[in-house]
Amino acid sequence: MATSFGDRRRAGRSASWLLLALSGLLAFGAWQLSPSEPARPAVPVAVPAQVTIPVVVAPATAVDGLPRSVPVRVRIPALGTDTPLLQLTLDQAGALRPPDPEDPAQAGWYAAGTSPGETGTALITGHVDTVHGPAAFFGLSTLTAGQRIEVDRADGTTARFTVDAVENLPKDGFPDQRVYGAASRPELRLITCGGHYDRAHGGYQDNTVVYAHLV
Repeated sequence: MATSFGDRRRAGRSASWLLLALSGLLAFGAWQLSPSEPARPAVPVAVPAQVTIPVVVAPATAVDGLPRSVPVRVRIPALGTDTPLLQLTLDQAGALRPPDPEDPAQAGWYAAGTSPGETGTALITGHVDTVHGPAAFFGLSTLTAGQRIEVDRADGTTARFTVDAVENLPKDGFPDQRVYGAASRPELRLITCGGHYDRAHGGYQDNTVVYAHLV
């Protein structure tokens, strides 16, 4: 999954660091091509149809960014998703370590980057499925603009986001700047695998990306 995430407590510093790491190594590419890429479930799972919705940038809002705080849980009411969040790091090759496929109920956030609710672009990732069946972000591609995402934080606050758009993007040629570029307001990206599954070419060929902003 991918990007150059940096400590983005300041929106101006987040862009260059974020894109540097994700460009070529991440852009979901590193996660996608990693040996930890989940195998297709033993029992075929019907992955919801992937969609591509033009990205509509919502008007800037007056909502101020929250102080930095570790996110501990993400909820997506429309999907019935309610999962704990792990802190994800980069491996020695600069690739983002994915959540453990042996625990499909968990998702994770890039801990060296922006925390959800801070000004900037925060990233949360999760598997769509594993050998055990549907995983934390199964159904992510069915979200639509206006639906809510809630992230509980260690300081006792909840960052509430509204979905702006959902896209299905090929891993080959993943648009780093579009997905991970700097934001002047608090934004969130949810990312999982999607599209056609081709075991011979590394698994899922696309990524599903949800764009959302703090409200």
